[in-house]
Amino acid sequence: MFECKKKAVNLQNKDTENMERKLVIIPTYNEIENISKITEAVLSIEGQYDILVIDDGSPDGTGEEVKKLQTQYPQRLHLIERSGKLGLGTAYVTGFKWALENGYDYIFEMDADFSHNPQDLPRLLKPVQEGIADMSVGSRYCDGINVVNWPFSRILISYCASIYVRTILGFKIFDSTAGFVCYSHKVLETIDLDAVRMKGYGFQIELKYTAKRLGFRIAEVPVVFVNRKEGTSKMSGSIFGEAFWGVLALRFRKIRPKQ
Repeated sequence: MFECKKKAVNLQNKDTENMERKLVIIPTYNEIENISKITEAVLSIEGQYDILVIDDGSPDGTGEEVKKLQTQYPQRLHLIERSGKLGLGTAYVTGFKWALENGYDYIFEMDADFSHNPQDLPRLLKPVQEGIADMSVGSRYCDGINVVNWPFSRILISYCASIYVRTILGFKIFDSTAGFVCYSHKVLETIDLDAVRMKGYGFQIELKYTAKRLGFRIAEVPVVFVNRKEGTSKMSGSIFGEAFWGVLALRFRKIRPKQ
């Protein structure tokens, strides 16, 4: 199911919500300008969303800053440090495995740079928590084009990429490259995470398409994407190349659940 959820729905019973464990995974590389602010923003949201930062050896001290913050939030802020830039996809796979091992019910992907509004986390949670969908996507394109401060060329590339994915894969989702996502525990424990191949932003397409092929329902929740104000974008030509060829390969790949 691919449904753009345009209307907000009422919050569930707060006692039930607080019993269910929620984890926001934030990959970082040189996000020293943003990491403290995004941590405070997420941890202040009602409903208790924990954070797992996956830092790829940031030379600007992002990992060290997270360690300082952990003294304030020892039970809610977690850190995995890796050596070198190993890719967005591998960061999330590492985080997913950690989340499953530690018994989280809902697992989120989110950027560190405030391009994803932390206040939208409950909106992504709702269709999954209410059983309407098995995972949800914070979509820039399911209700028009909701992007702020991106150059037109970047919007065109991103929007056309989603059209390309829908055409090649027959994948009826408007924002297949979105990196603001909520997964149920069931989705991630069913996907064979060791079989995930793409390491860059093509990973986002691969995970959504894999979930769809395994029979899971996906809801799109309209969000406004705001280009980062601080720090440096990690996009590159190689990332686009991997996504382009990776989508073609996905078309013919056999996808099976984890055994």
